[in-house]
Amino acid sequence: MRLVAPVACLVLGAGLLGGAAAGSWLTDDGDDASALAAYEEGRSLWREVPVDELFPPELTGENAGPGGADRRWIRLGVAPDSGCRDAFDPLLAEVLATVGCHRLVRATYADETQTSVTTVGLLFTSGEAADMTALRERFRTEGLAERSDLMPRAHAVPGTAARDFGDEQRVTWTVRVLTGVPVVVYAVTGFADGRTDTEPQPAPQAVLEGQETTVALSGLGHDADGVADRVQSGLLRAADSTVEESTDPGADAAADSDAVEETP
Repeated sequence: MRLVAPVACLVLGAGLLGGAAAGSWLTDDGDDASALAAYEEGRSLWREVPVDELFPPELTGENAGPGGADRRWIRLGVAPDSGCRDAFDPLLAEVLATVGCHRLVRATYADETQTSVTTVGLLFTSGEAADMTALRERFRTEGLAERSDLMPRAHAVPGTAARDFGDEQRVTWTVRVLTGVPVVVYAVTGFADGRTDTEPQPAPQAVLEGQETTVALSGLGHDADGVADRVQSGLLRAADSTVEESTDPGADAAADSDAVEETP
């Protein structure tokens, strides 16, 4: 249902594998050693931050639904941490290969009415700041986050509303390449009833005012964006706390920033 024509795959071709443009790590003092250390700290967050902090049992979003409705999502299950083999469709795997795969962690949520299910993932990369900057720029300039043939895969959870959440049930998604930490954040959402007849639409489009697609009207785009936003925010708070602790052991972790890094 969601396969694009072979020609499109061929056109993607060398572009996906080539062109790792040089980027730069921006720091206040230009200290390369500090930048590298901060990246290493960020890369280790998958094992240092408790799972309930990375993927809280419940996520809430005030005004996060269509028309400003409140939203709440319940965690159905957490996948064992893993590598990236078979975790992504082949074309997306090729794109992400430019930054490498250090570790992948994922969880799946359902909205409180169990109408939608969302898998959110954190890909901790082995790339450095220049690699992440180059990948983020490619997503921005080539519109890679809008291509349905680059949609992330779901994580089904047996015995839950997400038991049938597979490739054919995916209808909306978001992919964010961060540069403050070596992480790619993504979320993919589908209907909990397992339907496969909905035309996919990127979440950033589905949440725009005036959209009348099935994805937009059902609020699934808001679910993908909302879950990704909150998991990303928690990750960046953990990263800020780790940097504070490593540079100033007496720093108060309560001073963590709530800012969400700009997405492509």
